[in-house]
Amino acid sequence: MAQRGSRRAASTSRKQNAKPVRRKPTGWRLWLRRVFVWGGFLSLLGVLFLGLAVVFAARSLPSYQELKATQNAQTIIVRARDGTEIVELGPSFGKWLTSDEIPQVMKDAMISVEDRRYHSHFGVDPIGLGRAVFVAATGDKRLGATSTITQQLARNVFLNSNRTLDRKLREAVLAMALEWKFSKNQILELYLNKVYFGGGAYGIDSASRKFFSHPGTELDTAEAAIIAGLVKAPSRYSPTADVQAAVDRAQVVLRLMKEQGRIDPSITVDPSAVKLKEDKSQNSVRYFTDWALPQLDLLLPETFEPIEVWTTLDVGMQQTAAASIKSNTPNNAQGALVSLDRDGAILAMIGGTDYVETNYNRAADAVRQPGSSWKLFVYLAALEAGYTPEDMVKDVPVTIDGWSPRNSGGAYAGDINLRTAFAYSKNTVAAQLGNEVGFGTVASMAKRFGITTPISTVPSMVLGSNETRVIDMTRAFAAVSAGGKSIEPYGIVKVTTASGELLYQHEKSGGSTLVPDYVAAGITDLLQTAVNTGTGKAAQIGRPVAGKTGTTSSNKDGWFIGFSSGITTGVWMGRDDAKAVPGLQGGRAPAQAFAAFMRYAVKDRPVEQFNTELKLPEWQLEPDDEFYFGDPDDYYYIDEQGNLIEPGAGRDPNNPVPQPNGQATPGDVSRRPQVPENDAPPAASDDFLNRATGEGSAAAPAQNRPKPAQRVPSPPPQQQPAPRTNPAAPVN
Repeated sequence: MAQRGSRRAASTSRKQNAKPVRRKPTGWRLWLRRVFVWGGFLSLLGVLFLGLAVVFAARSLPSYQELKATQNAQTIIVRARDGTEIVELGPSFGKWLTSDEIPQVMKDAMISVEDRRYHSHFGVDPIGLGRAVFVAATGDKRLGATSTITQQLARNVFLNSNRTLDRKLREAVLAMALEWKFSKNQILELYLNKVYFGGGAYGIDSASRKFFSHPGTELDTAEAAIIAGLVKAPSRYSPTADVQAAVDRAQVVLRLMKEQGRIDPSITVDPSAVKLKEDKSQNSVRYFTDWALPQLDLLLPETFEPIEVWTTLDVGMQQTAAASIKSNTPNNAQGALVSLDRDGAILAMIGGTDYVETNYNRAADAVRQPGSSWKLFVYLAALEAGYTPEDMVKDVPVTIDGWSPRNSGGAYAGDINLRTAFAYSKNTVAAQLGNEVGFGTVASMAKRFGITTPISTVPSMVLGSNETRVIDMTRAFAAVSAGGKSIEPYGIVKVTTASGELLYQHEKSGGSTLVPDYVAAGITDLLQTAVNTGTGKAAQIGRPVAGKTGTTSSNKDGWFIGFSSGITTGVWMGRDDAKAVPGLQGGRAPAQAFAAFMRYAVKDRPVEQFNTELKLPEWQLEPDDEFYFGDPDDYYYIDEQGNLIEPGAGRDPNNPVPQPNGQATPGDVSRRPQVPENDAPPAASDDFLNRATGEGSAAAPAQNRPKPAQRVPSPPPQQQPAPRTNPAAPVN
């Protein structure tokens, strides 16, 4: 018993003297410990790498003087055709203001709205960044409002504006490098002299001169608030684009300045009382410059020095064009105008009723249905196929491939001549003509005259169902005015450096022949009649005018395009959403706008009469007269395989001799091309068909006279017979 008691006492003594054993952490405690240890290690490593990146970035930064000298873009002065300056585009840097010259109220306004902790952070604002991350995590999931003034400077000078994580990280490194190398006053001075305020203005001095017509050293509190509010969105808050938006934004800046104690809360400041400078760069001229200046990328070698661009624009015509469109365009609609000189020089271009409201250029970019103005190409094809303005056609109901066009008003005139059908824009006649010459032929004619948009050859295309641009349609009518010669619109005459060195000079070209002279004369005859007595009477200006109206279904589009004294002008009106405009017709508002503009445009030009005399080629003369011009063996001709056959070569005396336009020799109609029959009657009258085929002619024996047939198109231009070798025959 004594031994057991002794052993028990010894065991108790050992337990009391034994050290407690520590248990190793397990489960979540183990992972928490690892995260803490590794997180601290990685954070330390990241700080080390960040510090090294900042040091290396700071060492590679340009000097302060080098940063002051850098410019961000190119200055472009645009001049009118008379040399007067119409607008200055690109950056304007104004005078560099030192930190001491910048008004303190300007500094306070910018810091209040863009970076309230500017004087306390090291280039990146941890508090602002943390708040932005929290908002992104609980709100719209987008990280925003995290850039300090220093970060914005780094982005503006060294980086682009892509919203990517990589760019944000480099921006942060560069911002800290800037803070490492330069003082707060230097950074703020660089920022206020380089930040973009819209309208090409970089820096507060340029912005002050642009918006308030005085240097940046004279900015007061209200003006400083307006300028500081522009940085967030220069185009949205520009006082020249939206005064109310600029004032509302300035009120936000003033409220922040009061909350942060930068101005006395008792001070009342009224930004709406600020007197703004009129901004000529936001007027209608910008429609033209927006179209013309991108062409410099193709015309000039890469250069960043200031340049002067001399253009074709006439200032007086541009102002008149803007007034004529704005005063004649129906409410809730838009209007566009393009005016070309006889060589293709653009004299005026209006892309809308108000450039500030919308800078979309409807003259050069919008595609709309041209309505009956498209009939220009239908009648050009018909005239080239052999019709003349005097030829009789039938204005009657017609159906082509299940399509039944109707005339405006639903009336039909019966037998009328081609001139009258065009003047009164008879849809049924245009449909028949298009069907006879071929819808593909009409499409080819439109392409020939400069239409660049896709063209469908469904029957309704003859009435303008294909969409096109105002500038293309105006170009086509200008080619008619030029006697059938091609016209290439251009807006830039020359480009020089600021010192006068010539970088580019426009070279005039003669233009290629699109249609023969007699076709151009015939279509001019029709266009002149349309203005004199037809649908375009509202376009009369007291001197010869030729033109055509166009109206689409439900009055969605209204057009008038015409020319006088060498100037061709196209006008379009309609809504951007293609909804109907009550009362809109090409012969009303568009024609009236055309007349209002053209009266001014041609006032200093001599009155010019149109050449409408048709000197028809041999192949278009009546067969009985044509026969007396010589032996048919004197003709060159194209065989069915497209080969050129010389006079008298390879002729079989037993076979009839092919004649121009697919005619056979008198007494043989076997080679006359035939048009596949459909349910559409020919546009030509019986009288015209009789004359065209020799029916009733004394020179053609009765037994050899061909029977009347549907009128067929002439051969394509490249297949017209070559000049006859007989010197007595006229040249084709």
